[in-house]
Amino acid sequence: MSEGVKRLSQLGLSAIGGRDPEITGISVDSRTVRPGYLFAALPGSALHGGEFIQYALRMDAVAILTDAAGAALAADVLRGWDGALVVAEDPRAALAGAAALFFGQQPERVVAVTGTAGKTSVASFTRQIWQSLGHKAISLGTMGVQGDYEAKLSHTTPEPVTLHRILSEAAKAGVTNVAMEASSHGLDQRRLDGVRIKAAAFTNFSQDHLDYHAGFDEYFSAKALLFNHILETGDAAVINADGERGQQMAEIARDAGLMLMTVGRDENCDFQVLGQRYDATGQDLRFAWQGRPHLVRLGLIGGFQAENVLAAAGLAIASGDDPARVFEVLPQLETVRGRMQLVAQRENGAAVFVDYAHKPGAVIAALQSLRPHVMGRIIVVLGAGGDRDKGKRALMGQAAQDFADVVIVTDDNPRSEDPASIRAEVMKGAGPDATEIGDRAEAILRGVDALQPGDALLVAGKGHETGQIVGSDVFPFDDAEQASVAVAALDGKI
Repeated sequence: MSEGVKRLSQLGLSAIGGRDPEITGISVDSRTVRPGYLFAALPGSALHGGEFIQYALRMDAVAILTDAAGAALAADVLRGWDGALVVAEDPRAALAGAAALFFGQQPERVVAVTGTAGKTSVASFTRQIWQSLGHKAISLGTMGVQGDYEAKLSHTTPEPVTLHRILSEAAKAGVTNVAMEASSHGLDQRRLDGVRIKAAAFTNFSQDHLDYHAGFDEYFSAKALLFNHILETGDAAVINADGERGQQMAEIARDAGLMLMTVGRDENCDFQVLGQRYDATGQDLRFAWQGRPHLVRLGLIGGFQAENVLAAAGLAIASGDDPARVFEVLPQLETVRGRMQLVAQRENGAAVFVDYAHKPGAVIAALQSLRPHVMGRIIVVLGAGGDRDKGKRALMGQAAQDFADVVIVTDDNPRSEDPASIRAEVMKGAGPDATEIGDRAEAILRGVDALQPGDALLVAGKGHETGQIVGSDVFPFDDAEQASVAVAALDGKI
């Protein structure tokens, strides 16, 4: 049997009637099905994949994986078909397992990180630590695949076929270490099943994705799947014990028989934050590792980065690296694009930062963390995305009003909603002193223009994104670029 071809039974799947064809590929999109493929027809939020089985059969799929509902939807076209039909109670889990077996190869050390905020930074920092120590490493998530093998992703946690293909290609390219983000969607939809993850981190928990999850408990339970479903007994869990639900997640990790490593400010934490000293370009971090103090210089803005850095250090240590060597390379860490990123400075010394904060808790964390670095006022420009959790809009405005000195409310990605209506909801929380400017470029320009010596501007919400979604269109827009242009224009450099 040629390379890349496996029998259906070799993918852990059993078809009705015992059919066992050779599988040449797997797809979850009927448009990409080729002769010899297995097509996975999965339940979706709007449509069931069973609706597309007819198209997969026209493309000569030899096997269909679905659930009872999908099989019922395609009953007419499946009648008389001589291919292999697999009806699974949980087709998503079955697909993940099949994809893992089809692609086979994975890098030796894979770790994952979940939490409402900080996933991208922790994954990136872990990858940077590994690279500094001489490992061939990648990080995988919101920013795509970065490091010693690169690729673009359409989701923070891609569907299993894409995920396992990337892991296999990275391994063949010599990558030994992977740090990946684990979104609540990805965990809930079983996208990480079949990935051999040996250590995982939990950063924090606050309101987000309630347009997908029914409530806080369901949202938390999805994240907990990383520890009580994906990891196995004896694997490592790095848990930020501070904040909401930290202790609860630590208890879940203990109950699952995981090797627990805690991060926080309590003296009982394995990684204890002892103190931070801030300046305009970064911070000095004093921390204890298992009771022994260490001092490192970090070129990172934001107090919350201490916990992110220590979580990344914990993942590196938990996956086999020497603690002393890990601590030596921490000063080399660079911020993730769009995460508390210093993008421009005015001639009067005022600074402009861009951050991805698009949730109430993240806005609060960003503003609180920026405050110690700033001698003057903090000006914030922010909005809220359309077609997303509406409950967080007023809360985001309130967060800006509570923790910034000047608030400018603008458009984020309105998508299919009326931008003015979204801004009105944010303004309810931001209060009467906030300024509303719909055009995001103008809002950034006004924020930059207001900067006085010692001030700082935080442009929140879009971070690394290079487009603004209005209706069904995506217009080029980069917060960092807009801020840089505004600074140059106002300082007479263009």
